[in-house]
Amino acid sequence: MKVLVSDNLSEVGVQILRDAEGIEVDVKNSLSPDELKAIIGEYHGLAIRGATKVTADVIAVADKLRVVGRAGTGLDNVDTPAATKRGIVVMNVPGGNSVTTAEHTLSMMMSLARNIPQAHASMKAGKWEKKKFGGTEIYNKTLGIIGLGRIGAIVADRAQGLGMHIIAFDPFLSEEKANQMGIKLGSLEEVFRQSDFITLHVPLTDETRNLICKANIDKMKDGVRIINCSRGPVVNEDDLADAIESGKVAGAALDVYTVEPPQNRRLIDLERVICTPHLGASTKEAQENVAIGIAQQIRDYLLDGTIRNAVNAPAVSGEALVTLRPYLDLSQRLGLFVGQMIQTGIKSVEAQYSGDAADMEFGPMTTTFLTGLLTPILKEDVNQVNAPAVAAERGITLSETRVSKSENFVSVLRYKVVTARREHVVEGTLFGLAEPRMVRYGLYRGEFDLSGDLLLIEAKDKPGVIGNVGKTLGERNINISHFQFARAKEGGEALLFLNLDSRPDDEGLEALRKLDNVVAVRRLTI
Repeated sequence: MKVLVSDNLSEVGVQILRDAEGIEVDVKNSLSPDELKAIIGEYHGLAIRGATKVTADVIAVADKLRVVGRAGTGLDNVDTPAATKRGIVVMNVPGGNSVTTAEHTLSMMMSLARNIPQAHASMKAGKWEKKKFGGTEIYNKTLGIIGLGRIGAIVADRAQGLGMHIIAFDPFLSEEKANQMGIKLGSLEEVFRQSDFITLHVPLTDETRNLICKANIDKMKDGVRIINCSRGPVVNEDDLADAIESGKVAGAALDVYTVEPPQNRRLIDLERVICTPHLGASTKEAQENVAIGIAQQIRDYLLDGTIRNAVNAPAVSGEALVTLRPYLDLSQRLGLFVGQMIQTGIKSVEAQYSGDAADMEFGPMTTTFLTGLLTPILKEDVNQVNAPAVAAERGITLSETRVSKSENFVSVLRYKVVTARREHVVEGTLFGLAEPRMVRYGLYRGEFDLSGDLLLIEAKDKPGVIGNVGKTLGERNINISHFQFARAKEGGEALLFLNLDSRPDDEGLEALRKLDNVVAVRRLTI
């Protein structure tokens, strides 16, 4: 077996691979895309960090590749769907750098509060500007945390020890779990209005992109301070620069940027902005932890087939996987669908398996559903291995039942997700034992294809609705590849479920929302 280490992996991790009997290791850093494509066909395993781009083109020529391991959490540089199609397992090390990133966040916050970098630079320049760099205490201040995953939770714990009050927004955290943590849950608007400091710990999604923008900054306290150690594009850099220049925002601390290295210097050059070059996970301990973790995972998978922390494969035997694979695909798609529909904390998940599925090992199906359910908010922090534990950490109760017979299909997977506001019930089955379909969503029944770019429109069952939707999309050159219309009763509420060849932009969504008899519009990707 041959493993390629194509990024700067800590030597302790490389040595674990070298010490494994039956594994040959090559370390070749800084490969160009063409250089990687030229040699990847020789290797069974690939160990990377953030620099190597494992694109579909690379995967297409990786004839022997069985596993890609990322020493860290983020997998933005790996085309996971392309890898999955070729049967390549994609692994990461969730949580390996959580403490380090949380500590960096707190360091940035305290430096921001006390103007430490600016005072340091002034002293180095031979000045004594004691009055200029007066700061503010963090004791008794309110820290708003957007995103209470591993990193956000550690920040909250440490900040409480510093005497700060915590208010947080996380749509997947139950109120009961927040109470146990001593944290007040609030809406985004409440976090914006009440916080003296705001720190971001979210993945990059359509909902989080440009989260810190003029409209939301206007809702914040005068003199708020903002820290971002998550993803650069969640901050609109020009809007933040405007707010700092006007005095609305007292300062910002940034470790990540829309483009890295940053090309736009306007925000960075402001005196009240402190910056670091994406150092959140850059400690010796963190780099060794993730290197050891990914090296052990790659070694164990190549030598004995053990799967840990895979984002696209469950921890089951190869024999069982042959039968379960189409059901796992179905359960994950159902989870991804529900995960993009909910907007408040999840209280419980009830899984029910009927027909042939009831006779199978359905634990992996439940885990795969949970993975899909939690992925829209947690992204790479959740996978097929840790999903049940992550759900438990968030106060989500889980139950599983089996029913021997299915009324309408050979097998049915049914999931009920209870949130603070409502219940979401979905059912799915396989058409032809291979094609996954959702056959029920709430009151609506049909044949819903959970793949690609989707548009979900809730409307009143009135003449002209379907035509108006089609016309609006057609005017924007968006083609409908598959369409399902469902209603609970004639003249009542209806559901338009559309598979699209291209993704509508925000203006297109707004145009659809303004149509007569349209109640709500959601854009999803499965």
